Amino acid sequence: MSLAYIYDAIRTPRSRGKAGVGSLYGVKPINLLAGLLGDLQQRHDLDTAEVDDVLMGCVTPVGEQGSNIAKSAVIHAGWSESVPGFQLDRFCASGLEAVNTAAAKVASGMEQLIVAGGVESMSRVPMGSNGGPFLADPEYIANNLSVPQGIGADLIASIEGYSREQLDQFALQSQQRAVHARDSGWFDGSVMAVKDATGNTILQRDDFIKPATTLVDLGGLKPAFGALGDYGFDDMALRKYPQLEKIGHRHTAGNSSGVVDGASAVLIGNQTIGDKLGIAPRGRITATAVVANDPVIMLTGPGPAAKKCLTKAGLNVTDIDLWEINEAFASVALRFMQDLGINDSITNVNGGAIAMGHPLGATGGCLVSIMLDELERRDAKRGLIALCVGGGMGIATIIERD
Repeated sequence: MSLAYIYDAIRTPRSRGKAGVGSLYGVKPINLLAGLLGDLQQRHDLDTAEVDDVLMGCVTPVGEQGSNIAKSAVIHAGWSESVPGFQLDRFCASGLEAVNTAAAKVASGMEQLIVAGGVESMSRVPMGSNGGPFLADPEYIANNLSVPQGIGADLIASIEGYSREQLDQFALQSQQRAVHARDSGWFDGSVMAVKDATGNTILQRDDFIKPATTLVDLGGLKPAFGALGDYGFDDMALRKYPQLEKIGHRHTAGNSSGVVDGASAVLIGNQTIGDKLGIAPRGRITATAVVANDPVIMLTGPGPAAKKCLTKAGLNVTDIDLWEINEAFASVALRFMQDLGINDSITNVNGGAIAMGHPLGATGGCLVSIMLDELERRDAKRGLIALCVGGGMGIATIIERD
C-alpha cells in the first residue's frame, strides 16, 4: 500500500445561492469548476497529462450540472485529452467521498495522481430539482417515514434537549469565528478568486458571512421547519420516536447551513508522482470511514463515522488536534461534540457552514482545505473531518501532517 498524500487543497469563495442575488449567480457551474482546475494547474505548473482521473461530487447533477460535469470541466479547463472525469453523488458527503475514493485508489496503487472535490451552483440549479424517491415518491416517503432533513435536525434538538438559545449561540460563534478567520487572511492561501472571461475578478473572498449578526437577530428568526412538521412530517417522525410528545422546531435560517455556490479541488497522489513533479505534500489521508444508521432522524451519523475512522487508524479521540463537523444544522454539531466527548475549543475553530454556507457537492473538499490551512497555521499534526449525510449516513476522514 502507498501513502495517499495531499499535495494541495483549494476552493472558490462561497456566495449566496439564490437566483439573481448571489455574487456567483452569473457564473456557470462548469466555469466555477474549470476555473479552479486552471488555478491548480498554474499553482504547480502541473503537466495535466500526469493526472489519472478527476473525481467530483455534485448533489444535483441535472441541467447545467448534468452529463458528468467533472469531465466537462476537464475539457473546459483545457487539460490534456488523456484526463478522464467522474461525477459522484453521496448527498452532502459527495465532496469528501470524492476525496476518500481518490485516496483509496492512490493508496491501492491503482492510480498515482487524482484531483477530487466537487461543485454546486445552488443559485442556478436549485436543491432538490433532481427529484428522486427521498423527495418525490409518495409511496417511498410514507412507507419509509422519509422526512425532510430539517425535521431530523429538530428531532435531534428535541431528544437531546438543546434549547433554541443553545442553537443560536452556536450559530453566533460560527459567524464570529468565520469573520475573524476570513478577515485575518487565514483562508487567503487556498481560496482562489473567481474571474470572468476577461480575467476580471468577480469574487475574491467568502461573502456569505454576516459579521453584524447578534443573538437578538438570531432570536428574532422564525422556525424554518414548523410548517413542514404541521404538514404531517412531525407525525411520521414521532412514529419512530414515540417517547417524544412533540417535536420542538428550533432551527431557523440563522442556525442552519447557508445555501451557497462554490467548488473545491484537492490534489492527491503518491510519493513517486510528487517527486517526479517536484511538489511537496501538505499532508496525507490516513483513514476514512462511512456508516449508515436511522434514516428518519438521519443526521446522527458523523459521531459513529468518526469513531469508526479512529478505530481504523488505531487512534483515540485525544490523538486528534482539530475537528471539523459540517454545520448542516447547529444540533448536528452539538450532537457530534457530545458523541465524541470534545468541545468547541478544538472544533470548527474557524466557523463553518452556518456562517460560510454549504455548497452541497463541494463542501467536503472545502473542509479539507480549511483543515489543512489550520493544521499548518498551528503546526498541529492531525485533524478529523466529518459530515452528516442524507438517508441516515455519516462520513469521516483523518488528515495527518509530519
